[in-house]
Amino acid sequence: MTTVREGSKSEQAYTWLRERISSHRYGPGYRLVLGTIAEDLGMSVVPVREAIRRLEAEGLVTYERNVGAHVSLVDEGEYAHTMQTLGLVEGAATALSAPLLDEGALERAEEINERMLRLLDHFDAHRFTELNRDFHSVLYEPCPNPHILDLVHRGWGRLSGIRDTTFAFVPGRARHSVEEHAHILELIRSGADALTIELAARDHRWRTMDAFLASRHPDREEEGR
Repeated sequence: MTTVREGSKSEQAYTWLRERISSHRYGPGYRLVLGTIAEDLGMSVVPVREAIRRLEAEGLVTYERNVGAHVSLVDEGEYAHTMQTLGLVEGAATALSAPLLDEGALERAEEINERMLRLLDHFDAHRFTELNRDFHSVLYEPCPNPHILDLVHRGWGRLSGIRDTTFAFVPGRARHSVEEHAHILELIRSGADALTIELAARDHRWRTMDAFLASRHPDREEEGR
């Protein structure tokens, strides 16, 4: 039995389940059995059910009548819509944050990107994903608009169950991603205008989306040649 003490029981169950989905211990399609989870956490099924409903609202869990709850499969349409939206709001958040990023923050982002670069020789999609999120977090968290920042957090939350899949499907995208990170940092350091920074951050997100979707349908790419 797992001992979890912080927060309400529903919050404990939510955090516990979300961590396992994000780390892919519970991969796409994994069936979430309320009784078993409740037993593991030492609580009743009521808070577990509440946690699963919350995860369902975030798109990480799917509930099917007469079947039960399971970790959501990769829905290409949902993925594309989320990435398109995240590209827009994260681009705006990064542009608004840029004037507020001091040299310490830029050096921190640069150091994270260097770690991502070193990881390319012995690629670990999960670790790369963690560092990728850390990098972008440095650049968008100072955003002074709380509504835009909330939308960015929601977008990353929706992606958390499939981010590893992105880089696992297209490991070659990882190197381009690191190069684009360096370009965004260069723009911020040089005092580029807000629109230029916003478009660079947006296009960076959309290129990852395009690479992932192309990897799922290589026949379409061939047809376009």
